[in-house]
Amino acid sequence: MTGEMTQTNLRSAFAGESQAHVRYKIFSERAEKTGFPNVGRLFGAISFAERVHAGNHYRNITAKGAAETVSAALFGARTTSEDLKAGIDGETFEIEEMYPAYKTVAQFQGEKAAETSFTWALEAEKKHAELYRKAKNVVDQGKDLELGTVQVCTVCGYTVEGDAPAKCPICSAGRDRFKSF
Repeated sequence: MTGEMTQTNLRSAFAGESQAHVRYKIFSERAEKTGFPNVGRLFGAISFAERVHAGNHYRNITAKGAAETVSAALFGARTTSEDLKAGIDGETFEIEEMYPAYKTVAQFQGEKAAETSFTWALEAEKKHAELYRKAKNVVDQGKDLELGTVQVCTVCGYTVEGDAPAKCPICSAGRDRFKSF
């Protein structure tokens, strides 16, 4: 029997990650239009990573049958600095509250696949928050972020600047499973 709390958490996580995916695409376009092309590229890469998280949660939801989702999200940020702050706040909430709680419920209910999905997202979000903090520090000085190629693992959403690792530190996927931005 599927744990209803875990299923509810998967639906919530799917909705939240789906909205983050679209929100970060919007933030990417806004950053590029306002003179921060590298910050825009960072938002674009992390948008893709959030899509990976949503896809992982979706596969867990549909493995148990059809479901409806509901979610709430922050809207209204207008400057690139405000968009980065919104990104930092969202990632921090997921790191400190949402994913640890969801992971604990999945463990308690013996939902191994959901636990893995939550763990992968949790670990990737730590890197996203770090990258957003770095970008915000530079943008707040009126400059664009100096940013090399951003690599995103297509399996778990791990995100790193520079070369893709030989093996993903979160899910162990090979270098060939990374997408470059």
